[in-house]
Order: sequence, then C-alpha cells, then structure tokens
Amino acid sequence: MAESFAFEIAGKVLEKLGSAAYERISLAWGVREEFEKLKQTLAAIRAVVLDAEQQQARSLELSLWLQRFKDACYHVEDLIDEFEIQALRRLVLKRGSTGRKVRHFFSGSNPLAFRFRMGYKIKKANETLNEISAEKAKFHLTEKHETNVIHRERETYSFVKTSSVIGRDEAKQHLLNFLKNPTDGEDIPVLPTVGIGGIGKTTLAQLVFNEESVKSHFELRIWVCVTEDFDIKQLMIKIIKSATGMNCKDMNKEELHKVLQDCLNGKRFFMVLDDVWNEDKKKWSELKDLLCGGAQGSRIIVTTRSRKVATITGTIPPYDLEHLSYENCLSLFLKLAFKEGEEKQHDNLVRIGEGIVQKCKGVALAVKTLGSLLCSTRVQHDWELVRDSQLWKLKQEENDILPALKLSYDHLPWYLKQCFAFCSVFPKDFEFNHLYLVSLWMANVFLQSPYENEDPEDIGNRYIQELLSRSFFQKVEDEIFFSTLKMHDLVHDLALSVAQNEVNSCNHYSTGNVRHLWFDLSKQDASQLPNNLGCLQSLFLLDEEDKADSKSLIAEVISRSKHLRVLDLSNCSFEQLPNNIRYLKQLRNLNVAYNGNIKRLPNSICNLQSLRTLSLDGCRGIEQLPKDIRYLISLRELTVTTKQTRLQENGISCLTSLRRLILCECENLENLFEDVQNLTALRELYIYECHNLVSLPQGLKYLPTLENLSILNCEKLDLTMEELELEREEDGSLRKLFIGGVPKLESVPQWIIIGSTKTLQQLFISNLENVLTLPTWFQHLTSLQSLEILNCPKLLVLPEGMQQLTALKRLNIEGCPKLSKRCIEETGEDWPKIAHVPDFSCDEIDDE
Repeated sequence: MAESFAFEIAGKVLEKLGSAAYERISLAWGVREEFEKLKQTLAAIRAVVLDAEQQQARSLELSLWLQRFKDACYHVEDLIDEFEIQALRRLVLKRGSTGRKVRHFFSGSNPLAFRFRMGYKIKKANETLNEISAEKAKFHLTEKHETNVIHRERETYSFVKTSSVIGRDEAKQHLLNFLKNPTDGEDIPVLPTVGIGGIGKTTLAQLVFNEESVKSHFELRIWVCVTEDFDIKQLMIKIIKSATGMNCKDMNKEELHKVLQDCLNGKRFFMVLDDVWNEDKKKWSELKDLLCGGAQGSRIIVTTRSRKVATITGTIPPYDLEHLSYENCLSLFLKLAFKEGEEKQHDNLVRIGEGIVQKCKGVALAVKTLGSLLCSTRVQHDWELVRDSQLWKLKQEENDILPALKLSYDHLPWYLKQCFAFCSVFPKDFEFNHLYLVSLWMANVFLQSPYENEDPEDIGNRYIQELLSRSFFQKVEDEIFFSTLKMHDLVHDLALSVAQNEVNSCNHYSTGNVRHLWFDLSKQDASQLPNNLGCLQSLFLLDEEDKADSKSLIAEVISRSKHLRVLDLSNCSFEQLPNNIRYLKQLRNLNVAYNGNIKRLPNSICNLQSLRTLSLDGCRGIEQLPKDIRYLISLRELTVTTKQTRLQENGISCLTSLRRLILCECENLENLFEDVQNLTALRELYIYECHNLVSLPQGLKYLPTLENLSILNCEKLDLTMEELELEREEDGSLRKLFIGGVPKLESVPQWIIIGSTKTLQQLFISNLENVLTLPTWFQHLTSLQSLEILNCPKLLVLPEGMQQLTALKRLNIEGCPKLSKRCIEETGEDWPKIAHVPDFSCDEIDDE
C-alpha cells in the first residue's frame, strides 16, 4: 500500500525549473544548458512514472527503480535549494552596511567557487537521471499524464442482520426522530451522517432503513450506493431500479426524468444516499431538483466521510457518528471471533482479545476485520501476533478496515497526500498544535497554491481544514488562536502504510532513504539510529530523561544529515548547540523549546538564511539572543523565552519577513524594542507571562498588517497610549484580540481596536479584575462574531448599542456575577441588548 509520490515530486521540481525565477538564475550562473537537460530528462521519465507506480507491487526491480528516480528528484530539489540560499546570502551582503564584517560572516560565499561547484553537481545529477532513463525501457512502461487514478468501486446494499449490530440504539433513535418528526417548508429535509471510514455509517443507515416502523411510515424506500462518480444519469437509473425494480440503462436523460417523476409523484419516500463523495454543489442541486416530486414528509439521509459534503447536502446540522464504546466493541469482537458460548472455554484468548479491541479505538469495521481474522484459529501465538502487530502489516481483504480507509486517502489531491503521509512521523496519540504542523509542512516545501503570492501559513491552514473535513484529523481542543489536533490510531496506521519508504516513526523503520525521523532516547538507544541519514529532511530527537550526551549525538547526526530542513530538539537538556549547525544550509525550522540548561545560541546560526521558524519557548536560561539575528532574513516565526530586560539591541525589528512573534515567560523583560513598526509583515503578536513588562512600544499602533494580538498575565503592564489620528481609523486589520491578566487595565484600550472596527471578529477578555465597564465604541464592531468575558467581577453592565452587533453569533459570560444577573434571559436589564445572539451562555444565578 506504500505510495511513492515520485510523479508529484518530479512535477514539483519541473515546475520550479520552468519558472521565470529559475530562468533568470540559470542565465546568471551560466548553467542554463545543464538545467534544460535536467528538465528534459525529468519530463521524459515522469511521463511513464504513473504506469510504474501502478505496477510496482508486482515487481521489486521496478519498485527499486522508482525509488532511485524519487531520490534523484529530491537531489535536484536540493540543488535548487542551494541556488535559493546563495541568492539569500547575496541579499544579506547587499543590505549589509558594515562591509568587511558582513563579508567575513559569509566568508564561504565565493561566487566563482559556487559556480564551479554547482556546475559539477548539476552535471552529476544529469548523469544519474540519464542512467535511470536508460533503464526504463526494460520495464515496457506506457506514458500516462493524467493524475486521476481510477479507484475501486465500493457497492453497498440495504440489508443488515439486526442482531449483528451492537451499540447503536441512541444513534438509531436520533435518525428515527428525524424521519418521523414533522417539519415546515417545501424543501426535502436532508440529514448527513458523518464519520471516518469503517465507523458504521452504512450499518446505521441499514438499521434504520429496515426498521418496521419506517417501512410502514413511508410509501417508498430507496437505497442508492452513490460512491465516487456522482453521475446524474447513473444516479437516476439507480434510484428508479431501487424504487421499482426497472432496469433503465438504455434510456436517455429525458426519458429517465419522466420515469423518475412518475415513480416519486405524490408519494412520501425515504431515500438513503450511501457513501457520497461529491463536493460539487451544482451537481447536488441538480439531483435535489429531480427529487422534488415526492409528497410532504419525504426524507433523505446521506452518509459521508466528508464534512464539506455534509455542508453541501444537509438542510440540518450533520449527525456525527460516535465511536463504539469499548464494551460494545468487545461484545462485537467476541461474537465474530468465537461461536456462541465458545469464549468461555478460552479465557487466555479473551484476555488477548481485550488488548486487540483496544487497538480498534471504537471503529466497528476494525473490530470486524480482526475478529474475522482470528475466528479460524485458537493458537495463542496467532492471537498475540495480531495484538502486537501494527494493523497495516496484517493481511487485509478488500472490504477490511485499511482498504476502506484507503478509499478516503485515494480521494485526496496529491498535495494533501504528502502532507498526510508526513504526519505518520508522530507517535500514536500525539497531540499537535495546528500552527506547529503548518510550520513543519512549510519547512518541507509541501505547501502548494494555485494563487500567486498566497502566504504559506494561509495555504497550510486551508490544508488543515481539508483534512479535518475529511476526518483524517480529530479536533482535541479549539482555542481562540489555535487548535489542538490528533489522528485516530487507525488513521495513523493508514498514514504509516502509505509512507513506509519515507518515514521512520519510533520503531517503524523503513528500508529506503529515510527522510523524516522521530527518535525518542527514552525508548531507544542512540546506537539504534538508522545508518541511512544522508537524505534526512526532518529530525525529531527527544531526550526528556537526559539519557544521552545530547550535544555530541546532535553533532554526529548533523554531520551525517546535511539536508535537514527540520531539527526539533525540544525537551532535550544540552547546554549549547554544536557549532556544526551552521552547515545546515537548508534548515528552515529549528526548535529547542523547553530546554532548561541552554544559556545562549551560537551566533553561527545566523548563517542559516533559509531559517523560517525558530522556537526558544520555555528556555528560561537564555541570557541573550544571537547578536547577528538580523541576518535571519527569511525568519517568519520567532518564539522567545529570555532573561533579558530589553530586546531593543537584538535586531528583531530588522526581521522584516517576521509574521509571528511570541514572547513567553520573559520574566525580566521590561520593554520591547521601540522600532516595532519596522515589522511590516507582522500578522500575529503573542505576549504571555511577562510579569515585569511595563509598556508596549508606540509603534504597535502603526502595524496595519497585525491580525492576531494576545496579551496574557502581564501584571505590571500599562496599556494606556496616545490615541490614533482619526484619519487612520480604517487602516487596521485586527481579527482576533485576547487580553487577560492585566490588573492595571480599567477598560479595553481603544488604540488597539480603533483601526479595526470593521475587521475584528473575535474578542476574548479575561481576568481583568478592575474593569468596570466596556466602552461605548463596542457598537461599532460590526464584524464581531464571538465575544467571551471571563472573570471580570467588577464589570456591571454591557455597553449601549450591543443590539447593533448583528454579526455576533456567540457570547459567553463567566465569573461576572453582577453582569450575568443583568443578562438573564427575558428578565435581565441587559437582555434586550443581546437577545439577537443565537449562542448565549452565562453563569447560573441563584434566586435571592
């Protein structure tokens, strides 16, 4: 089931080589002819790669050839990176005003030597690709240029054995209520049922479809397995056949429409559209229009894995099918693995079975897959093997769990497939911040956009939403500025199965050139590090128990991994980074968070012009930032914990590419740098637990790009500031604002919001013990959608004009007893101001 990604990677490289930017680079460095040869050979091989990918399972030699081609593509991508890095170095030299000092800092940047070295490397890459191209003839491959692979059709039917369904009584009742409860309006009510593949959506629909009360309530019951091709003509044929038994394959659309209308006319029908993948709203509307001839009381249930499909089809909120409880899963497993009563004779196998059921994490099809797999054996070793093996390594039949989940994966566009497969590097049950994941994707150049100049952070956020919508991720927690996500264990197994040749996660070692490695020294000895690290792009090294000499180990890995793009050393305990980190020219993401021993970073890291993300979160021993930090001209995200009292001298304000700045637990910090207005790209600023911070710079008022601002637990901070000139009122772009734990504050400061009255969407104020009122200009926040007021005990009243905030959808008030009393539904004095808010909650007030 492993994916090669060779077609997509080659396409990405060809796109870069064909761009206007690389046309200029090849001319400037005199390598245009060699670049052209690279493009031609790459394109010729890529033309047959789709055929090779489809045939590789039948030939080990072909699979190895594909691996060689993919490695060659990565190598060309590394060459392209070198030209980008050289361009960045030249930009720093051009900007540098200190002449000899800057040139000395980049002493390895001799243009003549670089041209000679790169010319040789490109020549060698061409030779490698020519060898690979010559070998392709013996495989007799055909050219295929269409990336859409024909997927396996999945056919379902309406019958289910009711006694075999366990634990779905509550879900069944929810659907029955939908079918029978009266509704107003002419539109046919549609209830989407959503969940990951194998969770039991089809079974639930079958259960309801065959319920006796449903049979008697509807004149017509129709079951249609929609699957992948949402072809209107074929759907009409299926609907007519299910409703009447007629086979209308030879009819045209007009004839089918007449038969369908006659079939539905005046009848109350119940239709199940099972396994819907279509995300084209026009196609759905076309089908829905064809079904309008039924009687009042007709209903449609849609089953889908995609939340986007649910949004398109549903007339009411979707029903999210929950995982089965452990007890129900165990009952189902025992029913499938044993004949009735037989389990009482095999206590040892039942105990092993309990562990097997835990692997399934509530997914019914996984329970069925493993229960059916073991029904023919009573050998304890066989059961233990299933319990202790990764699910993706077990033999699977066509309708078992991983092939079922693979259908969801096959429907992903290629750019999401690569991002999803990368996530297998994390251990199971690992919870990750969505901002963190986007920064890792960005570092590995996974983010592609059809739109010119779209920020990679926005692309990554869109990818996150797509994978959430398709149930590949689960949302653990949703905060105002970020979401915490995880992958279901079975989805993680799927990711492992498609990324076998790319990722080493924990003990799941690949045989190819590993590119992404998670290595936990509390569980593995350093001697177990893979030998093949030459192509490593991401390294996550954990040493929470301080078991290894981290510094020497990191130095060794760096010396063997010259192409690292991500180096995550969070929770390690070394005192300083090794000096050879300066040679990681392609490094884009460096994370040394939560290291209590490190005191400073070597100034040589400022030689890393590709670095985009630097995290020093929780490094409380950091005495100062590198003095030449201004040379990190690609830096987009900086997280700092430092002992310094001022940041003014560190050149942070020269980081004009900086998008996100996070200052956390800087306990000695009293002032920020004054020239903050120079950060013209800054979109997000977060200041947490800076207990001695007394003021913010005046320049903060003049950051028109700032979208997210959070100030939390800064006890000495004074937020008073001169107000903005009126002519700047509409310059701001602030969307989210969180202020909390600032006891000096008596009102929300107008200078923060004044330019963003039409853009602010979310406002969260918390633990402001001295705030008495909210300002009257609240009524001008015309885009405000969510307002949370927590633990502001002196706040007495909502401002006038709140009823004008027509965009406000959510209001939550907690820990504000006097205000909550005024907001009691119907009777509270402030209730008329907020009666229009659909989602309102506040403290319960005891009657006095």
